[in-house]
Amino acid sequence: MPPGRVWRKETPEEIVADGTEGGYAAGPVAALRRIAFLLERAREDTFKVKAFRSAAATVLPMPAADLAAHVEAGTLTDLPGIGKSSARVITEAWHGRMPERLARLEREQAGPLAPGGADLLARIRGDLHSHSDWSDGGSPIEEMAFTAIELGRDYLVLTDHSPRLKVARGLSAERLARQLDVVDAVNTHLDGSFRLLKGIEVDILDDGSLDQTDAMLARLDVRVASVHSKLAMESPAMTRRMVTAVRNPRTNVLGHCTGRLVTGNRGTRNQSQFDPRAVFEACAENDVAVEINSRPERRDPPTKLLELARDTGCLFSIDSDAHAPGQLDFLAYGAERAEAAGIDPDRIVNTWPADRLLAWANR
Repeated sequence: MPPGRVWRKETPEEIVADGTEGGYAAGPVAALRRIAFLLERAREDTFKVKAFRSAAATVLPMPAADLAAHVEAGTLTDLPGIGKSSARVITEAWHGRMPERLARLEREQAGPLAPGGADLLARIRGDLHSHSDWSDGGSPIEEMAFTAIELGRDYLVLTDHSPRLKVARGLSAERLARQLDVVDAVNTHLDGSFRLLKGIEVDILDDGSLDQTDAMLARLDVRVASVHSKLAMESPAMTRRMVTAVRNPRTNVLGHCTGRLVTGNRGTRNQSQFDPRAVFEACAENDVAVEINSRPERRDPPTKLLELARDTGCLFSIDSDAHAPGQLDFLAYGAERAEAAGIDPDRIVNTWPADRLLAWANR
């Protein structure tokens, strides 16, 4: 089943330390995954995260006796993907001690990401916008799904990019079809309490058409449509482009509508210019949700546009736009913004149960 393999699902109790006199019962793989998660959540450099995820991937399939031999001999760093830092974590966890690196991250990074929005966050059942290593995400599909489970979600929509976005390794119709088979395999592996849903972040092309065949779009559960090119298009043309996409019956969510960047290692980018009232009226008329993109570098839509969409009667989707497992927790930022804007939770489609969501998305 490409790419990778389905990992065993771990319960939340296996992911955290037991906290008893410095003891740690979860084992090396859980410790490495938890460290990677907390680093991603804190938006640390990718190379730091990869060190721990690579080590976890090496340790996971190893027989216990082989791992024990390397721990006792001090030869963990001879194994592929294991450096000094990850070897220290593995050794401490193997001996039932809380790894020092994990303890420090739990103290510094495990608290609430946002001071507000907790009540709304607790009502969110799923996430409609996430990426895997099939496009520009950093982790396998199954790792994204299992992390969503550990965060208490009921569902996660996998929305890798569409063909035109070559820089993000967008999926052709053929690759997307293969991915759908992988999603089916992951769902078969799970116990039915969680659903990995089939989706796409489909590019809105210059004329407002969607960058995937209608036949493939029809096979999906949820479709997020976003502008990724010619973001500086003149306002009348951008308005026509976005309204045309919103009126497409396959569109469910309008993703990061202004395309702005307000912080982060990619620098800043001005928001696209368009007639927001015309776009949001089209969303309301066509039952398309406006995405509240929770990535800290986006905060999209800006507050004034968020309030306009609220007053126009739009539905909303609070999405992480996660490109790594730890980023799935970014929903806290979007929940804080939605609560501050006074948006009725029932207008937020990912507070709905999966069956209601799917009925809306495929009406």
